[in-house]
Amino acid sequence: MPLPTDAANAADRYPALGLIPKAADPQTAKHFTSDQEVRWCPGCGDYAILAAVKSFLPELGLARENICFVSGIGCSSRFPYYLNTYGMHSIHGRAPAIATGLATSRTDLSVWVVTGDGDALSIGGNHLIHALRRNVNLKILLFNNRIYGLTKGQYSPTSEVGKVTKSTPMGSLDAPFNPLSLAIGAGATFVARTIDSDRKHLQSVLRAAAVHHGTALVEIYQNCNIFNDGAFQLLKDPATRDTALIRLEHGRPVLFGADGSHGVFRDAATGGLFTAPVTDANSADVIVHDAHAGSPATAFALNLFADRVGNGVARVHQTPIGVLRSVRRPVFDTQMSDQLDAARAQDGPGDLAAVLAGTDAWTVGEDGRP
Repeated sequence: MPLPTDAANAADRYPALGLIPKAADPQTAKHFTSDQEVRWCPGCGDYAILAAVKSFLPELGLARENICFVSGIGCSSRFPYYLNTYGMHSIHGRAPAIATGLATSRTDLSVWVVTGDGDALSIGGNHLIHALRRNVNLKILLFNNRIYGLTKGQYSPTSEVGKVTKSTPMGSLDAPFNPLSLAIGAGATFVARTIDSDRKHLQSVLRAAAVHHGTALVEIYQNCNIFNDGAFQLLKDPATRDTALIRLEHGRPVLFGADGSHGVFRDAATGGLFTAPVTDANSADVIVHDAHAGSPATAFALNLFADRVGNGVARVHQTPIGVLRSVRRPVFDTQMSDQLDAARAQDGPGDLAAVLAGTDAWTVGEDGRP
């Protein structure tokens, strides 16, 4: 979804950008590059994501001082240092909570959260799901490398069963989270997946997230070449990616493989989805992707193809990338502002001192007793 080149036109077409001040002059990636030394391990996938974000942000046409990135703790959470916008390197797992306060109090800001699979899905799990269910106007970028990188290689909430790490020397016993299944189950209005090394696809998903009115969760498969190198190699290798990736496009048949040789079909008996070769006899039965469907059932079923299963040996199904779901429902910050306006209209500006004092008060006697 390309953004309009004219910033004013972008504000008219997309309510998510409508209240945010625009840049006076055209911007480039250089305008969004900070003076801080970028310090990730050489070869880390975070470099590719940073480059993609910096080259994408000028398209928004927003003033840099009206963009804010909030992060938690982890390798990904260094992101705010490397962008010439406002930002906050916050508390472990609490970035969505802090960003919620910012977004609800400052509707003139474009607020982004940068987090990782450990930060978001372990200590920060509750904050993430509540931001999603409330539908706060946030854009959440979840870097998923399926490992704890900053703390040197322990298994994470997205590590596969059987993963041998420093903290699981005999293999992980935990069934991993599928972040997008979690998001869909929490009622998220926008869920998408992309890959660090595919800049064109990554930026197309960022564009769609930026113009979404409400919470947008983007899972980015990100390679940690030190502690979990090659975790997504099947999805990146030219020899395997055509059969391992399902590229979702709204309104298009769900096909994959060389020249769309395989497709996704619905089982008439169970209602579930399955993959099969496309033939002349069944080509009309390939499902058509509807990212705006009222029910999340098909998006959830599509996302299950990405689950990895096996007793100690990971087996990779076809992984869907792109926007799985993008729907509209009331936005928390807008609803809160409407409530405040209604209260002011009814009761006036209010008295903060009276609110703090409350109605349950008593006088303390001279002897120190009530």
